[in-house]
Amino acid sequence: MPRPTSETAAPNLRLTPPEGDDAHLQIKEMVYRRLVRAIVELELKPGQQLRERQLAEKMGVSKTPIREALVRLEKEGLVTVAPYRGAIVRGYTHSDIREIYELRELLEGFCARRAAMQISEADEAELRTNVRRSRELLESGDTAEIPALFDEFDRILYRQAAGHRIGDLLVELDLHLERLGNLTVGVPGRLDASVRQHQEIVTAIIKRDPAGAEAACREHIRSVFADLLTALPETG
Repeated sequence: MPRPTSETAAPNLRLTPPEGDDAHLQIKEMVYRRLVRAIVELELKPGQQLRERQLAEKMGVSKTPIREALVRLEKEGLVTVAPYRGAIVRGYTHSDIREIYELRELLEGFCARRAAMQISEADEAELRTNVRRSRELLESGDTAEIPALFDEFDRILYRQAAGHRIGDLLVELDLHLERLGNLTVGVPGRLDASVRQHQEIVTAIIKRDPAGAEAACREHIRSVFADLLTALPETG
């Protein structure tokens, strides 16, 4: 487990106070969402302590919405709360990563199979555009936007499970996948491999090949997982 680090290194978390009769409810949600983004985007790093009083001062709110947000974040596996130590931004062990990616392989493989069976013309066009844009950026060397395109690619696949319980599970998993992606930006060859593998998935979907789409998707996720274990030290 990483040694807790000082919360004083936290980013600017100041919120603009909402107005209206439901302002207190808006504040609760704003605090929660801001902390989620700060953790996922690594403004708040694994091992960093989150003290209620200091967070309340930085965000310009009372301690109550901070406390409630930390409870939600603990349930989602983004922080751990220990007696006398307060909340700490949670990292990932290799066991955590394995569990997350085994679930991802199963769930996204289902989505890819379903896409090959029933994808709409609009979603198919979005996948084509996404892969083409990713390839163009990769070839130009301007890769800053590619991670966002990868997230978009995944969410187009997730839409194929809309109304299905698997879609709900993917939404719950998505924060961890986005955060792990941010923790491993810069792994040599990863962007190239993912663009190529996304193209293979889309090709199978266009051919209406459910088994091929699922196999390509699962192979892609196993490839990402292998790179994660190689590149990412245990931070949990």
